[in-house]
Amino acid sequence: MIVCVLYPRFELLAALGDRRALLSEPAAVAPEAGREQVVGEVSPPAEAYGIVRGMRLGEAMSRCPGLRLVPADPEGVRSLWGAVLDRLEGIGAEVESDHAGAAFFAAAGLRGIHGGGLDGVLAAARRALGVGARFGVAPSRFASHAAALQVRPRRGRHSHVVGEGSVRRFLAPLPVSLLRTRPELQALPEVLERLGIRTLGELAALPSRAVAERFGHPGLLALDLSRGRDTPLEPRRPFEPVVERLDLPEAASGQQLERALELLIARVLARRERRGRSLRALAVSARFVAGGTWRAAVTLRHASADPARIRLALAQRLAELPAPSESLALEVEAFGPPAQDQGRLLDEADVVRKARLGEAVRQARQAAGADAALRVLDVDPDSRIPERRAVLAPFPDAS
Repeated sequence: MIVCVLYPRFELLAALGDRRALLSEPAAVAPEAGREQVVGEVSPPAEAYGIVRGMRLGEAMSRCPGLRLVPADPEGVRSLWGAVLDRLEGIGAEVESDHAGAAFFAAAGLRGIHGGGLDGVLAAARRALGVGARFGVAPSRFASHAAALQVRPRRGRHSHVVGEGSVRRFLAPLPVSLLRTRPELQALPEVLERLGIRTLGELAALPSRAVAERFGHPGLLALDLSRGRDTPLEPRRPFEPVVERLDLPEAASGQQLERALELLIARVLARRERRGRSLRALAVSARFVAGGTWRAAVTLRHASADPARIRLALAQRLAELPAPSESLALEVEAFGPPAQDQGRLLDEADVVRKARLGEAVRQARQAAGADAALRVLDVDPDSRIPERRAVLAPFPDAS
């Protein structure tokens, strides 16, 4: 059985912080600066106006002119959600989570640790997380999420369990809009509703061959979900936090930000936790002076421990910083293999230049033939006949 831990409106609650009284008013997470202008999670009063997550900001404001926009806080959301996942892993769970607010783990391996039954596993998770979490249990990830959505804490219910024999009957009356919980199926429910398919039971009754012909792989995935089947869980790997933060002077910009980034890269590369490994993925983040945060992740094409190469990759994202910041941070999201670049024994700039030049020559010859790249070779510079002074020779593509 798969357990779903659900925190409704987690991103909105994290952005509100101590201002949770705003939940009683129409409020929504504001669009992140420099990104698509759509609202994030919304409060219940905002939902009453017909505002939903992903709606265009202009449409949301036209539906509710008094809508309160709360600055997005991706750093705060990441920190708080990481603490939730750490607590679940503290009871022995192998957790999968694609986004903040919903996590999944298998209960089978935990029954022996927590009393031998599902009730003991749920009780241990509830003690670790405290109030506010909703629990859904079902044979598949999708069904357990749907079960968690049925929980009503005000009625004294904190969990909903769906047995293996009744999962299809449980899913049948639910709307196809639940398929939007899977990122790869965001656009499918709208198409299904236009075709008159409004519930998961109606979708499950369709023949597989017809669904595959009309919708391809996304349609087959939706069909499996509506029938109670799902893909296996992929628990997250152990996380090694390597973060460096630097307070910025007032109105830091341009060259000051670049120097701050250089210092952060140097500090990260000097951390003992790196253990000589290269860096594969990093994230640069900032906390704004006026409130809110910003975060951009970068995955290097080749894992590297070269400060110049890392700075070149991150500086492009740093140019997207939309507002004055009071602090800048750099976090390692994934490590690469050990950094063993033998080219450093030689003149690094010359080695890099020759390697790039050789690659350009190979690409030119592949596109235009063997004579696409030639070099001038001096034969008799003192000759009176120009044709004897130099000849064209193939340019070496490696050195």
